[in-house]
Amino acid sequence: DAQNAFKVRISIKTALGDNAYAWDANEEYLFKAMVAFAMRRYSSKSTTQISNVLLCNVTDRVSFWFVVTDSSKNVTTVPGSEVEAAIRMNRNRINNAFLLSDKTLQFLKITSTLSPPVDPPTPVWLIVFGVVLCLIVAGIVFLIVSGIQKHKKKNKEPTERENLEEKVEVTLENGIPCEALDLKAGHINGVFAADDDRFTSL
Repeated sequence: DAQNAFKVRISIKTALGDNAYAWDANEEYLFKAMVAFAMRRYSSKSTTQISNVLLCNVTDRVSFWFVVTDSSKNVTTVPGSEVEAAIRMNRNRINNAFLLSDKTLQFLKITSTLSPPVDPPTPVWLIVFGVVLCLIVAGIVFLIVSGIQKHKKKNKEPTERENLEEKVEVTLENGIPCEALDLKAGHINGVFAADDDRFTSL
């Protein structure tokens, strides 16, 4: 219940299942070593030893309290703010040493360190630029294709009109089919046509 003590709760079975290991004196020694490592790494001038990390109230369900003492006096505890900063700085190293995570290795008074946001491999502005460029290209292609289709349609209409004019229209006069007259070339009436065989020459 010291002022600068921290409670730890470990859930090995939850994290590892059938591969869970037993928490024993060796694991406690490793924990002390990792806390001492974190303190020494946090402050390059620190002389924290494994013996400066004290564990107490260890339970079978693996929960305990720990405190870090000052190497120079070996009685005074290190301020909790320094211990918290050292733990937060080296949280991943401590978790990896025990094959655990922030959820299965809990420092109850120390907030979990948030993992840095994952940056996408492609920048967001490049994705937006690509989408806009694709839309522009699609619009240009659409305009070109529609223009070509309209041009073909305009060219096709005069030819259809010409074809209709060239067709010979057949009409019915008194139930008898008659061909339309070609006004340009005229039409010869066979009744009044001159026939050399019928008339004698003068």
